[in-house]
Amino acid sequence: MFKNKGFKIGNITHLTPKEAYELCNQESIMVDVREDFMVGCKIFDVKQTLYCPASKINELYKNLPTDVALVIADATGIHSKEVINFLTEKGFKNIANLAGGLVEWERDNLPLQVDISEMLTGSCMCQLKQRHKKIN
Repeated sequence: MFKNKGFKIGNITHLTPKEAYELCNQESIMVDVREDFMVGCKIFDVKQTLYCPASKINELYKNLPTDVALVIADATGIHSKEVINFLTEKGFKNIANLAGGLVEWERDNLPLQVDISEMLTGSCMCQLKQRHKKIN
């Protein structure tokens, strides 16, 4: 599925966001491994996305399909590589990493579903709080 797509570093195929978008709107499935608290405000807008937090991959990997190509994605492309290494050890073969994660996806202006009521605001991490929609 990933033939002539992306680039290899070690044993991992890395897809550009545009390549991942194209593949996920054909027959590949996006597997979003961001933690639950990170998924609320921005999600990948592709044909099919499965949510499987990296912290629960050991429990949930058996529910992932093995008969279709999977694009593993997170916020920046770091934890997704760890998940790919884990899945490879479990026998998954048709998997690739979204290079740069959601950050690069958004930078490339690819489709996102955005819920501003879930966005966080604050000048430092200790002051982050949910930003609520203004009601006029």
